[in-house]
Amino acid sequence: MKLNIIFLCLIVFSYACSNNTRHEKTNNIFYKRAYEHRDRRETDSAFFYFNKAKDQFIQDKDSLGAASCIVNMSIIATDGGDHFGGQELSLNAVPFFDEKNPEHHPYILSNYNNLGIASYNLKQYTKAIEFYNKSLGFIPDSTYALIVRNNIANAYRKNGEFLKAIEIYMSVLGQEKNAVNYARALSNFAYTKWLQTPDYNSSKELYQSLNIRLKEKDLWGQNASYAHLADYYLKKRPDSALIFSRKMYGLATKLNSPDDRLEALQKLIPLSDPRDSREYFNIYRSLGDSIQIARNSAKNQFALIRYETEKHKADNLLLQQENTKRNVWLISLAILIIAGSITGVLSYKRRTRRLALQAASAIKESQLKTSKKVHDVVANGLYRLMSELENDAKIDRDRILDDMEVLYERSRDISYDDVSLGLPGYDFQNSISNLLMSFATHDTRVVIVGNTSELWSELNQESKDNLYYVLQELMVNMNKHSKASSVAIRFERKADNIKVFYTDNGAGLPEGTIFKNGLTNTGNRIKSIHGNITFEEGTTGGLNIQIQFPVRS
Repeated sequence: MKLNIIFLCLIVFSYACSNNTRHEKTNNIFYKRAYEHRDRRETDSAFFYFNKAKDQFIQDKDSLGAASCIVNMSIIATDGGDHFGGQELSLNAVPFFDEKNPEHHPYILSNYNNLGIASYNLKQYTKAIEFYNKSLGFIPDSTYALIVRNNIANAYRKNGEFLKAIEIYMSVLGQEKNAVNYARALSNFAYTKWLQTPDYNSSKELYQSLNIRLKEKDLWGQNASYAHLADYYLKKRPDSALIFSRKMYGLATKLNSPDDRLEALQKLIPLSDPRDSREYFNIYRSLGDSIQIARNSAKNQFALIRYETEKHKADNLLLQQENTKRNVWLISLAILIIAGSITGVLSYKRRTRRLALQAASAIKESQLKTSKKVHDVVANGLYRLMSELENDAKIDRDRILDDMEVLYERSRDISYDDVSLGLPGYDFQNSISNLLMSFATHDTRVVIVGNTSELWSELNQESKDNLYYVLQELMVNMNKHSKASSVAIRFERKADNIKVFYTDNGAGLPEGTIFKNGLTNTGNRIKSIHGNITFEEGTTGGLNIQIQFPVRS
């Protein structure tokens, strides 16, 4: 009933400490405009500019400025009848405060007081008590603390906790020096005492309080006293209750307090005669509708202001997001182009290096391949002819010339990568026999077993060529290094594999022997026809070599 006025006094006190100087010093133009409209009681415009000022303070990272705006908005909403909106706004302000900072205390006080008012008007009395108690820690003056404690007691009374309320009223009465505030506590104490014990005679305290208020010309206090006396006499002396209800209605009309008028009408309707009762009822219904419409309009108006502000912020945020997306897209495209260019340049350089390496590798491979062919075809071929000329006293001059012509043709064909043995009239059986026997001397006996035309009938030309050069390499190495007096070469076919067994009684392979180009090429040739070759020392000395490869590779 009178709580809004009481707390408006507290708000004026709180803001007198710092708010006025703050809005005069700030550069936030919206904040200054909000105060101009608030001072002229243009609540809608004040609410609008406080909302805009809050956003500006948040952008400037001024938490106290933002909190001050939210507190002002919450007070405007609560005073306009939008208690839920006022409660919500005050709760939103709490995270902005620093309770350890004295500069924040007046705003925190106003905020908790507003939460107490809103909760009380919503009949959330326990919450109201909680918020009033919190506000006590930020009140610097004991006079205002007594006012808050009086309202805590009122909340306990509304909650039906009469003993707690009476205890607080008595404490306030023992400390209160201000006549108006004393009268308020006294009237509340007497009224609560009567509620607790209906037989208790509260008339003395109630009249004492009314007389103080009449003397002090406290119209709001007089209005409260009339309400208490009307309730007190309702059953005991209905005529007196009617008189006080009429006085309350007249004073509430003078004070332009719709809530107090409604309360007075609620008392007058059952106390008046039927004709007056109907008239009061019609006024009550019309006034109630007007108040409800006004409060709904206030709620809608404040909600609309907040909605439009938030919508404007959302639209701006959406536009910023779209601009950000476009900028990100452009930057990404630029990065992609730059990265693509860098990647292209690096790729070109890597490709150039790779091609150069491949070319160098190809050249080296070609050189190695040519070197291998020269070694197998020319060097070993010449060595075989030299050995034959040296050891065969009855040399066949025409055959030697033929062999030299073949060697010449093969050496010339190296440049064309064609050194196949498959010349016209070529007989692989005889070729193998001539090759091996050309290394037979007076000191070295060569024995050949299993060299038949049927053995080689299904072998392809590549395998024949590779086998020929492998055998030639083995015989050259035997002649150069092993000093063998006996060499045996045996050929046989097992299923789809051809096996070659080489045995000599020479020096064998000394420990730690390293395979140089010749024997390395031998191994590579056998691998190229999917075969394998093994070297073992003989049980009685010499060397055993076994070669195996498929007929159809």
